[in-house]
Amino acid sequence: MTSLHTTSVRRRRLGVAAAAVGLIATLLTAGPAAATPDPGDTATTRGGASASRQAEVRAAIEDGEIPGVDEIVHSGNIEHLTNVPKDALRGINTDLAFQGDYAYAGNFDGFRIFDISNPREPRTVAQVLCPGSQNDISVSGNLLFLSTDSSRSDDSCASTAQPATEKSSWEGMKVFDISDKRHPEYVAAVETACGSHTHTIVPERGNVYVYVSSYSPNETFPDCRPPHDGISVIKVPRSAPQDARVVNFPVLFPDGGNPGAPANPGVSRTTGCHDITVLPSKDLAAGACMGDGLLFSIEDPENPKIIDRVQDNVNFAFWHSATFNQKADKVVFTDELGGGGAATCNDEVGPRRGADGIYDITGRGDHRKLVLRSYFKIDRPQADTEVCVAHNGSIIPVKGKDLMVQAWYQGGVSVWDFTDSSKPKEIAYFERGPVSTDAVTTAGPWSAYYYNGYIYSNDIAKGFDVLKLHDRRTDPARKVRLPELNVQTQPDYFRR
Repeated sequence: MTSLHTTSVRRRRLGVAAAAVGLIATLLTAGPAAATPDPGDTATTRGGASASRQAEVRAAIEDGEIPGVDEIVHSGNIEHLTNVPKDALRGINTDLAFQGDYAYAGNFDGFRIFDISNPREPRTVAQVLCPGSQNDISVSGNLLFLSTDSSRSDDSCASTAQPATEKSSWEGMKVFDISDKRHPEYVAAVETACGSHTHTIVPERGNVYVYVSSYSPNETFPDCRPPHDGISVIKVPRSAPQDARVVNFPVLFPDGGNPGAPANPGVSRTTGCHDITVLPSKDLAAGACMGDGLLFSIEDPENPKIIDRVQDNVNFAFWHSATFNQKADKVVFTDELGGGGAATCNDEVGPRRGADGIYDITGRGDHRKLVLRSYFKIDRPQADTEVCVAHNGSIIPVKGKDLMVQAWYQGGVSVWDFTDSSKPKEIAYFERGPVSTDAVTTAGPWSAYYYNGYIYSNDIAKGFDVLKLHDRRTDPARKVRLPELNVQTQPDYFRR
């Protein structure tokens, strides 16, 4: 049964103070945050919860302050159209890309292609087994790009896990031909330093440039030794993708980047970037790079140039992702507090730690600056067994408004308005109750994106969800139709 609640109903202090203090202390003293759950075949990661935490979660469910285990709740202006559970690929669901009537869903075990011509009844077209976390995914024309950031025995889809300390191990980018959606063909592989945790494409007529983000070098890794202070740039010829190769490794942090602890306790040391979003129509990119946020020019895509760099050593632990507004005068950066493995959406952690940071872009040209205006974090109460973290989202294209849909793991899907960058507010939501009342569990939406009138969400554990908004503030977006969407390659929604 689906419960309907408004955003203003459910407010409650969850989690005992002692437990929260312990969590914060752990985050402050730990090393660099892990960016994703550990690779594996299971859909969730679990850690034991104390008896007091378990009791409080059960009491909150009984009181109706949070939804029950796996119970669906949402605001009245969102409709849950359908869910498609996992099938052959049992690993962790990850990112999404779109093209025409198709959605491409990453999974630690490979990727899945859906026919979404009828969004109420998505149909599976293909499932490709190709293990290699986290299988971040993009599409352009007849090419599909897949990131491998776990050390493998070789570059094939039949590879097995192998220690990164072995020189023969492989990590990097894979390229598939998707001319035949039912039978994708693996056509190229490019090894990159420290693998490919995420990637971002910059499409051109004859070539596709791929910015590869990776981090956490180690002296014992032959192909990933420090310093690792930049990104790999791959050039993929559309007519000959087998000739794809690395053409540059621009150094983004000549000073080494944020040093992290002990100079900046609770902040990840910068050893590369986690994710980059480009806005090709403005020749701009924003980089979320562990301890640093970047604004840079991609006028020459092979040679990106830094315009501005910021840090937030008070409230940000791990700069995770970035989203421009359509006018390119704002950037939303997300903070992955706890590395996607901690319950951080509660009163004890507070509204600024583990939040989105909203930055205005001021000035012109090479003199532009990122200026922090405010933070946004969902304030719907979450159980202390629910891993809740700011994660992947996209713009909802409405002229004159800055609206965004965003995944928050077990915090669900949030729709929010940052038109006034100093006063962001949630306007809609969808979420499920805790996966467990007795263990801290990683689950919930990894990505939530708006595409051609619908919200599509890839839930780590539950599968592929389709939602529809019914709200006068977002309704104009239904008129905007895109032939293709890779969210980290933001389109100009209104120049078409």
